[in-house]
Amino acid sequence: MQPVRRAVIDIGTNSTKLLVADVAGRFVTPVWEESEQTRLGEGFYETHLLQREAIHATAYFVAQYARIAQSYKVVSTRVIATSAARDALNKDELLLAIEKASGMRVDVISGEKEAELAFRGVNSNPTYTGQRLCIMDLGGGSTEFIVGEGEQMEFAQSFKIGGLRLQELFRPSDPPTPAELQKCRAWLREFVRTEVQPVLSAPLAVDTARTTLVGTGSAASILARMHNRIKEPDRDILESTHLSLESVTQRVEDVWSLMLSDRKRLIGLPKKRADTILFSAAVYEAVMREFGFGHLRVSTRGLRYAAILD
Repeated sequence: MQPVRRAVIDIGTNSTKLLVADVAGRFVTPVWEESEQTRLGEGFYETHLLQREAIHATAYFVAQYARIAQSYKVVSTRVIATSAARDALNKDELLLAIEKASGMRVDVISGEKEAELAFRGVNSNPTYTGQRLCIMDLGGGSTEFIVGEGEQMEFAQSFKIGGLRLQELFRPSDPPTPAELQKCRAWLREFVRTEVQPVLSAPLAVDTARTTLVGTGSAASILARMHNRIKEPDRDILESTHLSLESVTQRVEDVWSLMLSDRKRLIGLPKKRADTILFSAAVYEAVMREFGFGHLRVSTRGLRYAAILD
């Protein structure tokens, strides 16, 4: 089958991302990937209003990415937006700013659609053929949990928990104190037990022993980069990484013990993620501990890999 070159621009709560890829049937071959932290959800959670600076930054990078996509001679470019955009009271301001800057229309997808795309994206990797998966798509404003096997998705639900959302909620000291870490862990434990466990326990119980926990999204890849001490993303290394609960817990305690300036010097941790990594790492730790997962696999194939197929 002759491949078709397409692009997807993904507007998240924390970052705006570009994927240019050649698509042949169900196979997606990346040609170019790029990401910029536009912090659309910054200052958002008290008022549910997107801030003007974040709207302008997001519109600017969507326009930049649209031009880059065209330079690769794509036949189509799709723009999707997730948690912050769908929850915002003033999302029309964002959509209008993007259309003015780039001429692009934005598809604001639901949490359920985001989960479906994440499931299909992860499963575009042949490594997971025939495996039963519990996928965590942890973003800045929401986390999607998906359980399924092969092409059959059995459960999917979006929860309002993410790295930037938690940072806005807790606003830790610099460096964070042990008491602040304890408070964060207690809050996450309660959230998982009261919000996630009641709905996720049943689909997991179908075949717990065969279920692999897979993290997709930037946070999981960053944890793998830090674990492997690699400065730049390497898909083969990241997707072969198995993070134990012990190593994730150690990573949580390490980053929570450092000042922001020191975290910015850690190998594998992008400087602009040195604040939200506190909470992203703690979310993975909480889920692994509460559901008894001993290891976390990492997928670099997020929802963009499925969105580009549609």
